[in-house]
Amino acid sequence: MLSLRTSFTRLSLQNSIGRQTSRSLSVSPKLVSDGSVHDDEPVMFLTLNNISDNPGAIKSKRRVGRGIGSSKGKTCGRGMKGQKSRAGGSIKPFFEGGQTPFHKRVPKRGFTNKYATPMEPLNVGTIQDYIDMGRLNVNSEKTLTIKDLCNAGILTQSRIKHGVKLLADGSDRIKSPINIEISRASKAAITAIEAAGGTITTVHYNRLALKALLKPHRFDILPKRARPPPKLMPYYTSYENRGYLSPQVQLRNKGVVFPLPTIEEEE
Repeated sequence: MLSLRTSFTRLSLQNSIGRQTSRSLSVSPKLVSDGSVHDDEPVMFLTLNNISDNPGAIKSKRRVGRGIGSSKGKTCGRGMKGQKSRAGGSIKPFFEGGQTPFHKRVPKRGFTNKYATPMEPLNVGTIQDYIDMGRLNVNSEKTLTIKDLCNAGILTQSRIKHGVKLLADGSDRIKSPINIEISRASKAAITAIEAAGGTITTVHYNRLALKALLKPHRFDILPKRARPPPKLMPYYTSYENRGYLSPQVQLRNKGVVFPLPTIEEEE
């Protein structure tokens, strides 16, 4: 009676396992190399309930302090005593055993000036190249600003922190009359621009004014341009630098025509 009950239990268990296997397995006919159809091999479809990593893909972490038979028992691989055997006893990478470390032995030269205002350089030849390519439009009625230079791709807004300085490299290629407002300019660049029939005006931009010029969409009301600090006031009031606060430049921008002194005459 007991053996009959055991055999009946095994038979019911095999039937239930067979039903579960038939749900996850599907028999699909396969084409053999000789052209005949072979439909005895089951094909398992990949679903979310049977997806798993490959065997050996996940390795269990070694448990330390579980006896000498685990190869990491007792001292857990830290040795007997010392700083590195203690909890939190790590040594900093630049520690050299108590002697003066390398970063203190080498001499130090110079410093970083936190008040510096480095300008982004721009050559007049680059402006002429973009005009020749048709990427920068100039005319006698339009005054180029730093915003126009960024829109043409000559400069990048993220690199302009304090302004742009115009330099004279490529001045022999200048042939278009350019009216431009820039933060600063060298004397050779001023001479090259004016020799081609253009005008140049150096304008002071603080950080807020520069942001309002380059990104006006971020302001509901554009702020007024700030006055230069006393340290920069002589630069922007000098006609030699074509400063926008110079009386000669202000008269020139209003259309008053009279012989203005050149840089060579002032020197």
